Amino acid sequence: MAGKSNLVAPLTRIWSAFWKEGPAHLAQAGRGVVATIDGWLLDSKHAMYGIAVARMIFAAAALGLLLTNFNTRHYTYGSGAAWSGQLEEANGSFAGNPLFEVFFSIARNDAAVTVYFLMLIVLAAALLVGYRARLILPVFLVLWIGLIETPYFGGDQGDNALRIALFLMLFTDHSARWSFDARRRGRSANSTGTIPAKLWRGTRILPTGLTNLWHNLALVALACQVFMIYVSGALFKAGGEPWQNGTAIYGPLHTMRFGPWPELSELITTFGWVVALGSIGSVMLQVCFPGALLFRWTRIPVLFAMISFHAGIALLMGLPWFSLAMVGIDAIFIRDITWERMANWFKRSARANEEAPPAPAPVPDELVDTGERETERVSVGV
Repeated sequence: MAGKSNLVAPLTRIWSAFWKEGPAHLAQAGRGVVATIDGWLLDSKHAMYGIAVARMIFAAAALGLLLTNFNTRHYTYGSGAAWSGQLEEANGSFAGNPLFEVFFSIARNDAAVTVYFLMLIVLAAALLVGYRARLILPVFLVLWIGLIETPYFGGDQGDNALRIALFLMLFTDHSARWSFDARRRGRSANSTGTIPAKLWRGTRILPTGLTNLWHNLALVALACQVFMIYVSGALFKAGGEPWQNGTAIYGPLHTMRFGPWPELSELITTFGWVVALGSIGSVMLQVCFPGALLFRWTRIPVLFAMISFHAGIALLMGLPWFSLAMVGIDAIFIRDITWERMANWFKRSARANEEAPPAPAPVPDELVDTGERETERVSVGV
């Protein structure tokens, strides 16, 4: 009985202390969490270089799709696609919305389709270099949705991911780094004027706290988007027998549609361990991706592996624009200091190449012969 009382007394004191002081500690911890979240959302914008890289990659993906489909634009999107029935009735999630049906209304006119393509190419190039990007992105997004939602057989899931990412990018300060807008903003940071004038110059219009909040919330939404894509895809794969036994990637690599390099696909799938590693490893990589980003020692290898994963999809399955769209979203998970270090390294390399002394001019053969003869005369005492 004495031993039991000796055990109960300390437990009673602990419970009493927790009951008295526990709520206060929990409240203090809650206030700390709220303050941390509040500071992260409102104090400053995050991933400024990452979102700039994402802007450039998204624009490059759109530009690549437009250029590679320019020769077949009439067959895929215009009058030549009438056989599919896509010109009879608008389809997709945006059907019936006049804002996104501009292309559908002109799809039978080949000249208008060409002009539409050229406009999108110009807008994508301007977005790539960050020229008036805050004004160009909404226009580009509307025209882009109208184009990719028209064809029945001309799109893939990369179009959906890119469309959602471009919409979320509207709320970010995507041209504050590595753009013509950044240079212009630096020259006119304190300028005043009307709202259209500020938009044209790229200067701030809304309060800093509000723009910080929108920017950071958009980053969170982009992260959640890619998390859902990766994890849901991994869980869906895990339920299939080919993924469980490690043979899933063999089939797609040997189909005509997803095998642009048959010889390379044949070489890679010759090794059973490569097929198993690609099949099972991709599922594990996708499902572990969100958690691996929490720590730097896991974030670096998982980002490297994911970029390599998308590079493999682009090369072996012929889906470069889908892969670029996903890599663009992944760019926001790389720290700004890392992007700055890479940029500084490239600058130092370029400066070193410019400042390197020129190579000495070659000596003419006749002077070389004369010099050799003079050396021979000295050596024999002439």
